[in-house]
Amino acid sequence: MEWYHYFSGFLGGAFLANFVPHFVKGICGDKFPTPFAKPHGKGLSSPTLNVVWALFNLGIGYLFFRFSRFSFQDNLSLITSFAGFAIMSLSSSKRFASKHKE
Repeated sequence: MEWYHYFSGFLGGAFLANFVPHFVKGICGDKFPTPFAKPHGKGLSSPTLNVVWALFNLGIGYLFFRFSRFSFQDNLSLITSFAGFAIMSLSSSKRFASKHKE
């Protein structure tokens, strides 16, 4: 595989990690920040908008994985995809930990 396949797997993992909190909050009926909130990225968006944003992230993540030629037999593919997922998860936890303090 070429380097850009691994990079695509990394981005696929990141988009799938971003899918999770927006989808969960949305289907639970809770407001949660999205890029469309006022103020940008800090305000809370409606549950419906969160589900739409989550589904968008799921679709983009899927496309990145398709392009990446992700394979469970390729350890580097697994590692880079997990790294994208882990980095997005950790940065989101840090970012959203302060959402109630602002």
